[in-house]
Amino acid sequence: MHLVHTSPEADVAIIGAGVVGCAMARRFALEGATVVVLEAATDILSGASKANSAILHTGFDAPTGSLELACMQAAYAEYMDIRAAMNLPVLETGAMVAAWSDEEEARLPTLLAQAQENGVTDTRLLGRAEVLAREPALAAHVRGALLVPREYVIDPWSAPLAYATQAQMLGARFLFNAALKGARRDGATWVLDTAAGEVKATTVVNCAGLYGDHVETMFTGKPSFEIRPRKGQFVVYDKAASEHLRTILLPVPNDRTKGVVLTRTIFGNLLVGPTAEEQEARDRPDVTRPELDMLMDKAVELVPALRDMPVTAVYAGLRPATERKEYRVHADADLGYYCAGGIRSTGLTAALGIASHVFALWGRAHQAVRGAVNAPPQPVMPNLAEHLPRDYQTPGHDGIVCHCEMVTAREIRAALDSPLPPGDFGGLRRRTRCAMGRCQGFNCLARVATLSEGKLRADILPEGDA
Repeated sequence: MHLVHTSPEADVAIIGAGVVGCAMARRFALEGATVVVLEAATDILSGASKANSAILHTGFDAPTGSLELACMQAAYAEYMDIRAAMNLPVLETGAMVAAWSDEEEARLPTLLAQAQENGVTDTRLLGRAEVLAREPALAAHVRGALLVPREYVIDPWSAPLAYATQAQMLGARFLFNAALKGARRDGATWVLDTAAGEVKATTVVNCAGLYGDHVETMFTGKPSFEIRPRKGQFVVYDKAASEHLRTILLPVPNDRTKGVVLTRTIFGNLLVGPTAEEQEARDRPDVTRPELDMLMDKAVELVPALRDMPVTAVYAGLRPATERKEYRVHADADLGYYCAGGIRSTGLTAALGIASHVFALWGRAHQAVRGAVNAPPQPVMPNLAEHLPRDYQTPGHDGIVCHCEMVTAREIRAALDSPLPPGDFGGLRRRTRCAMGRCQGFNCLARVATLSEGKLRADILPEGDA
């Protein structure tokens, strides 16, 4: 009896459309591979990727010589190289690792030495007077800081949307509501059983985030890592709060967490967070009052002017931590299985570098079908950054729908009619900022619902997108 092997419909199937999955799809498509992306939810960025601090990191405090550092720095360079063509905003804030005690101040020289060893050579130590001259609203008991000039703030959602859109323009297919139910090997082809039907591919890349270990079990029989979800809660202060801080304020880190950060957002608010809470549930990023109170107390302790500042929103996200701190990136070329697991808080920065690294691993065993794409198409993202010109400032926008965030009807229609439109209200909010301001949709949600009627895969407003 002769076995009849099925022909793959894609060179690569990517499991998960978070920021790493979107970057992965872009990299493989740019290199000429045929790509299909399988996402269990109704839109991209629906899991861990939708909640982060939106900082573009230099890697100054990453483990020296680590894959994480290499991916972060490669991705940082690539992001800065493509951002103009794709209209991806950058808020050049710089960052200070601030010391508030003798013990923390004594650790700053060690952090400086690590930064220098990591190639971030423009870092330097600041005395108390220099810190307060740069940030006069800080509490007077600050002792000093490490200045990291090239830590910036970016739009956490337009960047991965740009990666995914470019991948789609290059022929990648995105399948939503396509949870992976099983996988089997047929010769040199993976046959994937998904909620959206059967998909065949020569190679699979596991970018499943919080479910990365479950997905790996389907392909290898036993996972090489265990996801241990870590919740991070955030508080978003009103836009008026941003006048009190222009530099990202980082704590002196410890072995477990980078700690609580205060930073402006690209959208004009001030953000404080995250917490670092271990939990078992992978789908419940709940906010809790004691932790939110702790964040606000910490913010006021460091920047007293925030004491009476109103809060616009709170949200929480889950990070796919594992039993080890480092990235869990590995490959089995003979099996056609590649994994980018355990990508935690630096994933937004490192995604482009992780994608290039995994493609390099794949390229050792394969040759792209068509070769790298020359002069690839460049998607141009709509700008939502507060410090740059916005759509409402240009005539013909058909009215402002969301007055808190100054979102126009033209912007909402453009998102709904885009090459990779939102699948739910959460996706529409992330693409436009509608219903994300002071009133959290109280005044605009009816109009938004009318504009989006019949155009979304799910009419459910998710929690935690602030």
